[in-house]
Amino acid sequence: MSREHAFVNMLDAAAKMQWNVAMMLEAKAVEAEKARNWALNHFHAHSFESHAKQLEQPLGFHEGLVEVIEGLTKMENGLCSNLKTLLASDEGSGEGGMGGMAGMYGGGAGFGEDEK
Repeated sequence: MSREHAFVNMLDAAAKMQWNVAMMLEAKAVEAEKARNWALNHFHAHSFESHAKQLEQPLGFHEGLVEVIEGLTKMENGLCSNLKTLLASDEGSGEGGMGGMAGMYGGGAGFGEDEK
């Protein structure tokens, strides 16, 4: 397998991972909407013994959401570092590392650095 083919495979794998993450986030959004609706219908001030208990339940929900967001952030940072490594090695070789394939898309990575 050539180096260019390996780079294309890496980019394809990263794109598939991002699609899977999007599907997981969509499922989480549906689940969060159901939990929100349930909480709105079942949590009332008279359902709790004290104000502290009333605050404890929503804080548990929020802690779970924060853990999901932290996990996604760590995963996305890992993907980002992998893509940065790929792009850095891509820029290091003369033709852009992809046999001049970058020219097909207008040259460069197209992230707006050239316009600044």
